[in-house]
Amino acid sequence: MTHEIFSTIAAGIPLEPGIYKYFDQRGELIYVGKAKQLRKRISSYFTGNQHTQKTIELVKRIHQIEYTIVDDEEDAFLLENNLIKEYRPQYNIRLKDDKSYPYLVIKDERFPRVFFSHKKLKDGSRYFGPYTSIANVREMLVFIKPFFPLRTCKLNLSERNISRQKFKVCLEYHLGNCKGPCAGLQSEESYQEGIDRLVAMLRGNVSPLLNHLRKQMQEQVESMAFEQAGITHQKIERLMQFKSRSTVANGKAGTVDVFSLIEDGTISYVNYLSVNEGSITRTKTIELERSLEETREEVMAFAVLLLRNMFSSEALEMVVPFEFPYPEKQVSMRVPKAGEKKKLLELSEKNVLIYKRAADAKKSNQLKEDETSDKLSILQELRDALKLSEVPFHIECFDNSNLHGTDAVAAMVCFKNGKPSKQEYRHFNIRTVEGIDDFASMREVVFRRYDRLLKSNEPLPNLVIIDGGKGQLNAALESIRSLGIENQMTLVGLAKQQEELFFSGDQESIKLDWNSEGLKLIRSIRDEVHRFGITHHRNKRSRSALQSGLIEIKGIGETTMQQLMKRFRSLKGMKKAGMEAMTQEVGSHKANLVWQYIEQQGL
Repeated sequence: MTHEIFSTIAAGIPLEPGIYKYFDQRGELIYVGKAKQLRKRISSYFTGNQHTQKTIELVKRIHQIEYTIVDDEEDAFLLENNLIKEYRPQYNIRLKDDKSYPYLVIKDERFPRVFFSHKKLKDGSRYFGPYTSIANVREMLVFIKPFFPLRTCKLNLSERNISRQKFKVCLEYHLGNCKGPCAGLQSEESYQEGIDRLVAMLRGNVSPLLNHLRKQMQEQVESMAFEQAGITHQKIERLMQFKSRSTVANGKAGTVDVFSLIEDGTISYVNYLSVNEGSITRTKTIELERSLEETREEVMAFAVLLLRNMFSSEALEMVVPFEFPYPEKQVSMRVPKAGEKKKLLELSEKNVLIYKRAADAKKSNQLKEDETSDKLSILQELRDALKLSEVPFHIECFDNSNLHGTDAVAAMVCFKNGKPSKQEYRHFNIRTVEGIDDFASMREVVFRRYDRLLKSNEPLPNLVIIDGGKGQLNAALESIRSLGIENQMTLVGLAKQQEELFFSGDQESIKLDWNSEGLKLIRSIRDEVHRFGITHHRNKRSRSALQSGLIEIKGIGETTMQQLMKRFRSLKGMKKAGMEAMTQEVGSHKANLVWQYIEQQGL
């Protein structure tokens, strides 16, 4: 839009506060702005010559202007922010790390379940977070399990269903992970007390739970239940360790949000510390990309509103390095000069500086490592296609092998950063299953693999692929659940023929694009586990054949057997090589015993 065209419509633009929207020739929204006086602000784009090149390019692309009048500048701020989040216009400030983060959810239902979710719904449930690390959420779920024996089932625990004794307790009850509310063995009041203590802990207050455990331990000691008292004492110690792990500021700091900012060209870094009663309970640094001539005050206002909404902050005080316009009038803003809040601001500034240095180093490494970048994009594609909570840098795949119905074995291959990690490949001889039972075999090997990793404190994979149907996937899930690590990894099945992925319980499979890099990686993992498993299976069958032959010959031991097989490969190979060659290998006496056996078998 030229200055001449704009001048014909300028007089019709009001001088009131509001937001304005710029559209290009295709009708796409390319910029959203706010203004105290709409006409003056919009006119500034078409007058003067102090604009940056990006602003000049924006003006060239403006084909249509729309605006909305609001009551005051604060309303304009909020409306602008909502439109930017919804439409992500090309020329507005953009959050570079725009992935979703998990929440810990306490479901709005009788006997609430606790689980993590990437979606925050308006369903009456309570959401804690978001947590910037999925590992932290998983750690939290594992940590709280001994303290809060809550149900994990999805049963409808209505008063009527429980009174009619519709349900029976499951394995979780017998393992001590649930108190059996489904069968009327725990009252709703007792269950809710546990939920209340959990909520307090998630908000940084462990005192209610500590008091409950100390009282419980005292009662156990008085009733001389010393073994149970010892277990409760261990829980108290773990809880105290958990409490001490949160960074603690001075209690005088109270409950505040702390923000700091570093700018580097068009990139802005903003750090957020959430301080609750003196304890730093959450911290997050975001990276913003500025497209036009936004001031640091505008960047800070945008970032603060974004972060406070992201973490559902209820703090009524903010500690910041400088003042800026902010719409939430009930929230006070402080620029400290000294004292505890100045120390908190300095801590935030230290965090944002460390983040920027790490980001700079990461960008430098990415420029040098094109292959790593390619692998990362493939893994990110898989994450998006499978709706995973994190990039699957560590993938493991299992396959059963029982060629012609004999010698059941299984194989597991490991891929890290999109590449084979062959030192971590594993073969499994089936120990507990008689005959051919693919489901039981899968259940056994998956349990053995992750039971060992847990006992040796080794990292678990992000993604586990089960090469087989839903039966094998469900069998693997049984083992994962029995180990208590269901929420620490994602399991998917891989259809052997259609190359489709599926989750347990889903009606529809996930079909990746035939030529996608993500599917190509899945194929290579599948082919590798087939190759690795079949090779082991053939070796085992060869050993079985050998043992059923040579080992039966009196006077031929396992060492001699292995020596002959290494040299001649098979009984037919020995016959072809002749008596003299075998004599040179193992001596005349043993060679003669083997030769007689070969002739008896008619080979």
